[in-house]
Amino acid sequence: MSYIDIAKSVINLEIKALQKLKKSLNKNFDKAVNAIVNCQSKVILCGVGKSGIIANKIAATLSSVGTASFSLSANDCSHGDLGSITKKDILILISYSGNSVELKNIINYANRNKILLIGITSKKNSDLFKNSDIGLITPEVKEAGLDMVPTSSTINQLSIGDALAVSTIKKKKINNLDFKKFHPSGSLGEKLKTVEDLMLTNNKIPFINEDILMIKAFKIMTKKKLGTLVVRNKKKHTTGIITDGQIRRLNSKNINFNLLKVKNVMTKNPIKIEKNTLATKALSIMNEKKITCLCVYDTKKKSNTIGIIHVHNILENKIY
Repeated sequence: MSYIDIAKSVINLEIKALQKLKKSLNKNFDKAVNAIVNCQSKVILCGVGKSGIIANKIAATLSSVGTASFSLSANDCSHGDLGSITKKDILILISYSGNSVELKNIINYANRNKILLIGITSKKNSDLFKNSDIGLITPEVKEAGLDMVPTSSTINQLSIGDALAVSTIKKKKINNLDFKKFHPSGSLGEKLKTVEDLMLTNNKIPFINEDILMIKAFKIMTKKKLGTLVVRNKKKHTTGIITDGQIRRLNSKNINFNLLKVKNVMTKNPIKIEKNTLATKALSIMNEKKITCLCVYDTKKKSNTIGIIHVHNILENKIY
């Protein structure tokens, strides 16, 4: 048997385990999600051995989507770390057998102090399941490798943790902007940058009044070096936009700039974008409309331009 055949065998066993997990979900899963969403403090996860590693990952995932979470070492809990758990917390214990010796002190502590306990285990007759306020059963599965190495079982534990995290996202109505708050750096941070993060503001916006002559507008455009002018009326409402392309076309027609007002040349009702829109979406709009910049507005005052986003602002940040 080749190593590829072994790999396929492992994956097939884990797929079968996940299929069993999918069928085993019941109303207790809904109860667990609601408990996590309504938690007034922290969600604390704990497990023994490989289950402890899974607990670390689930805690990290929950924290990354706005549910304050951390994991504890089951061994350290018996030596003082139980003090980290308060009555307002939720405790999630993970154990395939549900009878791990290291978990007994934690289960007793949770029961004595009326701390909500969610147990994730494969044994309904285990100490963990019997003493849990909400019990989640992961089905008994065939492990890959000697039928003992935690593989299929840990895949199930990890998957039910991911399912809990994604369910809380839906329940809390977490959106891209919320997610961005927890991921300001790295590739995720770059992908989640908004128009507001990159736009030009204040005196960098090339504003002009719609009643000035084009000859003056041309000088302002040359000075601003952006290739675009944002046109406003006396009330400072955006009424149009002028690009260097328009000016070149006028030049080719030998039109006298000295006699032409901006409002007679501008493109009315320029394409605008809301400040919280992802920069990737702004770039997509520019590509589709074959333009190089967009006026930015706040939902409170759609008629006012608060910024301007240029394609160069986006590309310079390596957003493609």
